[in-house]
Amino acid sequence: MSTQQSMPRIGWIGTGVMGLSMCGHLMAAGCPATVFTRTKAKAEPLLTKGAAWAESPRAVAEASDVVFSIVGFPPDVRQVYFGPEGVLAGLGRNAVAVDMTTTSPTLAVEIYNAAKAAGAQALDAPVSGGDVGARNATLSIMVGGEAAAFERVKPLFERMGRIILHQGGAGAGQHTKMCNQIVIAGTMIGVCESLLYAVRAGLDPQAMLGAISKGAAGCWSLDNLAPRVLKGDFAPGFMIDHFVKDMGIALEEAGRMGLRLPGLELVRGLYAEAQKAGLGRNGTQALYLALQKLA
Repeated sequence: MSTQQSMPRIGWIGTGVMGLSMCGHLMAAGCPATVFTRTKAKAEPLLTKGAAWAESPRAVAEASDVVFSIVGFPPDVRQVYFGPEGVLAGLGRNAVAVDMTTTSPTLAVEIYNAAKAAGAQALDAPVSGGDVGARNATLSIMVGGEAAAFERVKPLFERMGRIILHQGGAGAGQHTKMCNQIVIAGTMIGVCESLLYAVRAGLDPQAMLGAISKGAAGCWSLDNLAPRVLKGDFAPGFMIDHFVKDMGIALEEAGRMGLRLPGLELVRGLYAEAQKAGLGRNGTQALYLALQKLA
């Protein structure tokens, strides 16, 4: 592996809310970086720190030992990896491609098989922890793929996250992330409805949170998103549009397994109403605004 200061050459595709911080941590650790994103201006903070710019995902792969991607939707992932200018066209033998987008487990397996056929490796490694976790390098990273490839990339994961677990073969990381999103879906209804209830009952919502967040109801969403709601902060740590996409993937995969998830179906419907209300690019905590209209 080509190295500089014992660190691999990394490629990074997607410099949005999450990717910008995550790539920044690897660069701070000494990894030479080559980046690509659809809007070059979004990569400017990394370019200023010394990252090289590439004109395509293929060019990123050609310059890298390990290529990371974190983009928006499954069609974006497919466009990044496949085709004459995709990652797979430029991935060298023994290189590793790591897709950290939350996407379809079926697509993750397809990418893995294509990489392996080219003599390379692929991991699916979606994350949980939102913008806060990305900035603070405290993400939970759920990884699918071959164990040897995981061990090779693990030191890089450790620069971005606090909990890094190999979940199994290709697609297992994405399946684990679906479990994560199913839990969060139900939790977010509880968080938002509890705040609406507190307001209607004449409670001090902040004092209420101080009480319930220390008991059995305690969770990440109460600690991190409920305070944002009380401040009127609905900026995205994780966008509603992306969350609806994730719930759709989970329901589609559940359907393949002959499993019905009625609770998740309900939550997706409520978030779809939030999208119709123009809240799709807000954070998931903006469900509060949609539910407020129904109250």
